[in-house]
Amino acid sequence: MQDYLDGEAAAGRHLVETGELVAGSMSRAVAGLLFDPSSAVVQLDDRLSGVLREAAITAADLPLTWERARAGAVLAFAAELAVTRSHQGRGVRTDGFFSVRSMARSAAERLVESAVRAARDTTEDRQVRHLGYLVAEVVVSPDIDSALAVRGLQLAESCSWRQLALLSAVGRRERAPLPLAPLDDEPRSWRAWGARQDLADLQRAGLLDPSPAAPRSGSAALPRLRPADLRLTRRGVLVHRLLALDFVREDDVLSALADLDLAAS
Repeated sequence: MQDYLDGEAAAGRHLVETGELVAGSMSRAVAGLLFDPSSAVVQLDDRLSGVLREAAITAADLPLTWERARAGAVLAFAAELAVTRSHQGRGVRTDGFFSVRSMARSAAERLVESAVRAARDTTEDRQVRHLGYLVAEVVVSPDIDSALAVRGLQLAESCSWRQLALLSAVGRRERAPLPLAPLDDEPRSWRAWGARQDLADLQRAGLLDPSPAAPRSGSAALPRLRPADLRLTRRGVLVHRLLALDFVREDDVLSALADLDLAAS
């Protein structure tokens, strides 16, 4: 291998390979794609590849193993979905997102840095995949400006994994109808209570409609909410789209719905 992989580049490659702890063997394939593209079976846009490579080199000296693993994995997942989008005919944007203008770095570099930070900070490894997907989705979406991308990332960081799985469930309602059973406001089990609170927090955050409502004094009790009544708001659609929540695994969606304990309602 050439001297190109000496020093900092070798450390960056090792960081992406460490992502195998979170992302599986795909991380090693992406490490080759980023740092030895001539030997890779698939190709990645040079601009995106350069940004991901520099982010890996910058994060290479992280001292904690799992922080390194999540940082490497988020870059690997970004590359993975970018390759998929390219095969779907959605190439990397050409509107200046990768250009350095008045600031020292491009919008793409700042977004990748933010995604790496978010991945390092989360303790839920399953979220890392979708933080990487956010990077890939933004870099192929010229209708998403950098400010909106930051908003989407902030909303994503505010959600727990179960909340993201619930958003995924609502977003795929046309393919997999949601349950019709009503939800208890005060279910018996703590698990169901916590899941119901997660759902209510998504409503309060404006990610799901209908918004939480309280009966007026002296009025009849409100009908209990059913999962089938839920809809993504425009804010919810943004999170669902940018995090590619269609890719949430079916067992995670079913687990989140099971936590609502509808059978006990």
